[in-house]
Amino acid sequence: MPIQTILTNAEQLMKKSMERLHTDFSQVRTGRASAQLLDLVRVNYYGSLVPIQQVAQVAVTEARTIEVRPWDASALMEIEKAINAANLGVNPNSDGKIIRLTFPPLTEERRKDLVKVTKKIAEDFRVSLRNERREAIEKIKGEEKDKAITEDQRKQGEEKVSSLTNAYIKKIDEQLAAKEKDILEI
Repeated sequence: MPIQTILTNAEQLMKKSMERLHTDFSQVRTGRASAQLLDLVRVNYYGSLVPIQQVAQVAVTEARTIEVRPWDASALMEIEKAINAANLGVNPNSDGKIIRLTFPPLTEERRKDLVKVTKKIAEDFRVSLRNERREAIEKIKGEEKDKAITEDQRKQGEEKVSSLTNAYIKKIDEQLAAKEKDILEI
């Protein structure tokens, strides 16, 4: 397997990790309401579990309020049950047509806890990237062992994998800093 193929595969895995990081970070609450908090909520709709976005319009109407407008009024109760089951830390308020989720302001202690959570998520993804780097380097060393590449090519390949990993770790650090700023912003 050529070194370029190994590098391309490693980069694709790292890109997927970054997408998962973005998704995981979007699930961590900040001081503002975010429609992405409901992305993982599944509603029992006519016997199937479907994402809430498929049965209702989800919109952020104020800084700390999310409105859920079901397209089918009969789904209102199931949507409420699903939101309660998701354990978001808020109780849905329904007027029979619209469900409103009002998020209380975060306390300083809760903000610090959320920063710790985001740091843990970021560290887990850094470890994942380092594992992908290690696997790519092992593949490159295997190519040298099989006499498919020279020692110089192996060293160049290892340097490219390491610089690629460092670039993605830097991106993780940038996203972490932005998320921390969002959480600590009052």
